Amino acid sequence: MKTAKNSLHILSCIALVVCSLFLQSFKGPVHTFLIKPQYLQNAKDKIQKGDKALLKALDDLKIRADKALKSGPYSVTYKSKVPPSGDKHDYMSVGPYWWPDSTKADGLPYIRKDGQVNPERFTIKDADYHGSLCRDVNLLGLAWYFTGDTKYSDHVAKLLKVWFLDKETRMNPNLNYGQAIPGVTDGRGIGIIDTHVLARLIDGLQLLKDSKSLSQADYQGIQDWYKAFLQWMRTSPIGLDEADEFNNHGTWYDVQTVSIALFTGQDDLAKQILEEQTKKRIASQLANDGSQPHELARTVSWNYSVMNLQGFFQLAALAENVGVDLWNYTTPDGKSIKAAFTWLLPFAEKKKPWTHKQIKPIHPEGFAALARIASQHYPDLDISGLKTDESDKSITLLTNTSY
Repeated sequence: MKTAKNSLHILSCIALVVCSLFLQSFKGPVHTFLIKPQYLQNAKDKIQKGDKALLKALDDLKIRADKALKSGPYSVTYKSKVPPSGDKHDYMSVGPYWWPDSTKADGLPYIRKDGQVNPERFTIKDADYHGSLCRDVNLLGLAWYFTGDTKYSDHVAKLLKVWFLDKETRMNPNLNYGQAIPGVTDGRGIGIIDTHVLARLIDGLQLLKDSKSLSQADYQGIQDWYKAFLQWMRTSPIGLDEADEFNNHGTWYDVQTVSIALFTGQDDLAKQILEEQTKKRIASQLANDGSQPHELARTVSWNYSVMNLQGFFQLAALAENVGVDLWNYTTPDGKSIKAAFTWLLPFAEKKKPWTHKQIKPIHPEGFAALARIASQHYPDLDISGLKTDESDKSITLLTNTSY
């Protein structure tokens, strides 16, 4: 009997130690920018109380995170081709819709086939690596936040150090050679769209901020990298060229610059961009009925309409961090993000046929990711006729987002 009591006492002590270590992993509330910190905390509280749906979502998240542990690290220096600068630390990519001219012996200059991706795009992996980095940092950051298991935070720290900090593998903070067109240009402002998902990486990094896996010096080093990148985006000819884009490129330029400004503690700059640039984009990109003429002119008009609206949704979420309400903002002539969503909704519900050019199959189920967010901000809208996409259900339940 005494042995049994001693064993129970030892197990209780171990449990307390584990719980204490877990709680010590977090020095205070997380400060994510797309994901709302309070929802993360609420989800964690419910998991600790045994919420079955969230426990299942957490199990699914851990399965995906465990797979991500086997991926990476990633680096722009791994490519075999050398950029025009002669420095493999410079990011480079090829424009996706540009093809060799079959009437020319050397195929140069390349010609544009909108919506048709040239496989050459994938021979240089920098864009793929950056996308994978953002996905993995976000996923593993969430796994660490909800479990406290350092195997997740350790791997994130490794990924971040290789991409941003290590001298042998770090990327230079510019996109001078993004989306090149052979025979035309070595790089374009349009190439900045290649890194449009970086807001997810920043949220993942914010989740990791107080872990022991990433030192304060390394965190500061990544902030400094992004400060330099933001400076390049806002002052270089290529960056300024993208800032002037009037379609989804301009929208996602704002997503990136606002995200980086928030991450680097430049809240006033983030607010300035939103007030002076993003509101103008709502006015210039949307028609009064909510349609997006610039995106409808594309050969994959559905895809680009949804993609651009996703950018505006992210901007609205980011704007909440600096007290700007884009969810309910309406231009003087009645244009709004809500109207853009409402215009697309009946097509996603298959109540109306899509009559605009679309050379690829439409998958309206993906629109459900936006609908989940819209339902939280526009409760007057009826989205019950929309078929939902369950592919990211675990992330949605744990974060209340679908970004």
